[in-house]
Order: sequence, then structure tokens, then C-alpha cells
Amino acid sequence: MMTTDRWIAVESPADFHVHLRQGELSKLVTPHVRKGGFDLAYVMPNLTPPITKTDMAVEYKKQLRAIDDSVDYLMTLYLSPDLTPEEVRKAKQAGIIGVKSYPRGVTTNSDGGIEAYEVYYPVFGEMEKCDLVLNLHGEVPSDATSNTCVLNAEERFLPHLKKIHQAFPKLRIVLEHATTRAAVETVKSLGNTVACTITAHHLAMTVDDWAGQSWNYCKPVAKYPSDREALARRNTRGASEVLLGIGFGTASGTIPNRSHHLPIPAAAGVYTSPVLLPFVTHMLESFGALDRLQNFVSDYGRAFYRCSAGANARRIVLEKVENYRIEDIWSFGDATVRPFWTGKELGWQITDVSPAGEP
Repeated sequence: MMTTDRWIAVESPADFHVHLRQGELSKLVTPHVRKGGFDLAYVMPNLTPPITKTDMAVEYKKQLRAIDDSVDYLMTLYLSPDLTPEEVRKAKQAGIIGVKSYPRGVTTNSDGGIEAYEVYYPVFGEMEKCDLVLNLHGEVPSDATSNTCVLNAEERFLPHLKKIHQAFPKLRIVLEHATTRAAVETVKSLGNTVACTITAHHLAMTVDDWAGQSWNYCKPVAKYPSDREALARRNTRGASEVLLGIGFGTASGTIPNRSHHLPIPAAAGVYTSPVLLPFVTHMLESFGALDRLQNFVSDYGRAFYRCSAGANARRIVLEKVENYRIEDIWSFGDATVRPFWTGKELGWQITDVSPAGEP
């Protein structure tokens, strides 16, 4: 990474947690990966119906490439009873990178999620042999009888992470969108086959920012100031187990019909994609961690996933600016999303791009 007082050059940014959805919404958000400064997208499988088979993932990748073929899409499968050791081998041969686990009912399109992990141990064993990555949505469902809710659901999940890692120590595991001090400390303790993504908006928010504000509601929810401090500190120290993922549930960003006054449930997600690299740069500067930007947005994730920069990779130049205001809405056809930090100003803006590695 090259820097001066006024600009920063970042090589081959890669986003390792992206939701690109379906239909008109997919046509809107898929080009925002590259617009936001990124050339690689690790694509989540929680569509309707979910991507449970290799052939479905291959077809979905074709659809995404038809929208924007200038991004490298890494595809995943949705952990379900349809996934067998045989299907894992088929996925590996087709270039599928990972399998995403959603506990039942904890987030967008997770009604078909799992309730117990032990039944999938044969699948995890085959994934370990085939070197596929297990991506875990790290929450347990809310349960009043056990005093479990959105504020402690992640910490209650961590024993499951430890147990899976102990059973399959060579299986690469990513705890997705970590939000707590307990999560990052647990990941750090488990060695180099376990990592976590930290989503961009979790670097900016605490519980006070989403309580009563539906635009900022995203599962897992932002937690306490001490938790945000822990996430920031992992970046400041350059922790190699911390990868970037935007943690974006696009349905969340869709502007609801306000022609009635009945309360409607808030979809769980926050949208940062079209301004992602400037936003992350802005946040790391606020932590005094600009020297960690290249590692956070590219190098650590590419090393963990073992994916070098491809033909689509670019060098992105950001310039320090004033009055760069985040737009209010983004629209395509009938699909409309409202980005995080609407109307606020960022201190960095993408001003130049070139093929990766050029002087």
C-alpha cells in the first residue's frame, strides 16, 4: 500500500461477505461491489430458495456475471439436509469455495437454517478433506426460557464454534460478522484455521445507534461500546485473523411502503456497498490504523481463502477530501435501497483506478 498525506493506493480489495440477492434488487446492488472499490465478492447463499446445490450456485454465478462480469465471484452453498459428502466433492470440483451455516430463523431467509450441528459432522469431515471453508452465522436463536436475545446470541454461540473446531481442527472456519469482544478473543485463541469477518458498519455503531432506528438494524446487532472498541483494536493491531465483510442484507435497505401507519418488521441488514472502501478508510483513519488498510481490505482475507488477485483486480487510489456526502438512496427499476450513514460526509473518496500491480 502506497500513501501520502493526501492519498492512499490499495491493491486488489476483496470483500469476503456480500449479499447480492435476486431479481431487480440484484441488478441494483451487484454493480455496487465494484463501485465501492472492490473486485472480489464472497457471495452468500441465502436466497429464496436458498442455494443448496452446486448446480444452483453455478447458475447463480452466471446470473451475477451477466449483471457485472468485472468482479470475481466466490460462491457458497447453504448448509441444509440437501448437502451430503458427495455434494461437497461435487462443489469442490465446480470451484465452490465454502458452505454457509445459518441457525434457524436468526436472519434474512434463514427459515430453513439448522438446529443442531452434530448431524452435519460427516459433511464437515468431507469439507475438511476437500478444503472447503465453513462460514458460520454466529448466533443462536432467541429463547426467553434461557434468557437469550439479540444482545447475547453471539456469545452463546461461541461454544458451538469451539466444539466444531475441536472436532475438525484442519477445517477452515470463518465466524461471520463478529460483533463482540468475546468473539474476537475466541477466534484469536483457536489458531490459524479460524478467522472472523468484521463488517464495516460494526466499526461505527453501538446498540444506541440501532435501537429505535430501523435503518441501522442488522443481525447480529451492534453491541456495547467496549465491543466496538475491541473490533477497532483488532484492526489497529493488524490481526491476521480479521477479514473484511460488509455484512449486507439488502432486503434491509429496501425502502418500505409508508402509505399506511401499521408497524411492520424491520428487515435485518445495513447497506454500505457503494461507498465501502471510502467508508472503511474513513473508519480506520479514526482509529489511527490507516497503515492496516491494505491488510484489512485485501491481504489477510486473500491469504486465508488462498485466492490471489485475478484479472479483475485493480489498484484503487483514494484521496482525502471534504464534502463527500453519501447519497440518500440508490435505485434500479422498482428496487430502492438506502445506504448506511445517508447524508453524512466521508473523508476519503475514490479518485483513480488502474490494473493491480501497475507502477
